[in-house]
Amino acid sequence: MKLDRAELSRRLGSIQGADRSYVPEFLALLDLPGDVTAFDHFVPGHVTASAFVTSPTQDSVALIHHRKLQRWLQPGGHLEPGDADLEAAARREVAEETGLSNLSCLGLFDIDIHTFPERPGTPEHLHYDLRFAFRSKTEQLVALDGVTDARWVPFGDLNDYEVDGSVARPVAKLVGLLSSGG
Repeated sequence: MKLDRAELSRRLGSIQGADRSYVPEFLALLDLPGDVTAFDHFVPGHVTASAFVTSPTQDSVALIHHRKLQRWLQPGGHLEPGDADLEAAARREVAEETGLSNLSCLGLFDIDIHTFPERPGTPEHLHYDLRFAFRSKTEQLVALDGVTDARWVPFGDLNDYEVDGSVARPVAKLVGLLSSGG
């Protein structure tokens, strides 16, 4: 997948909140040699896409228990050459991990840069994560590819899942977006 730096720069300019501090690092990544969307672009890392999906009633968020990391996270992952764009990549990841496919997109609403730990054959590197907000039109979700569990987690119960700030911060941001009619 080829990223359009000008388009991504425009979209990153609309990011509001604490995550806005990541914008310069995202833009610097785009200036590096090589394909920064490729899984094997490890120095310093590569672009990923994820999704914060609300339930049809907009009172819960879909979380997956990641098989490799053994943590509760939002659905998401690596970009693939066949992805039409960043939103399509996030949609594909949601469908692959939870089975949810009937989604309304609320747009790119958050970004994050976080460390992905070393694994056999993969050095520690950074994920430059572009986060989309979606509303599911269906309730049924299942644990699929790379996932040991998938659940609708009520916004007020998020602390029960021991999520870190890279999940809690955008969920709070999403709740604010929903309450403002976004």
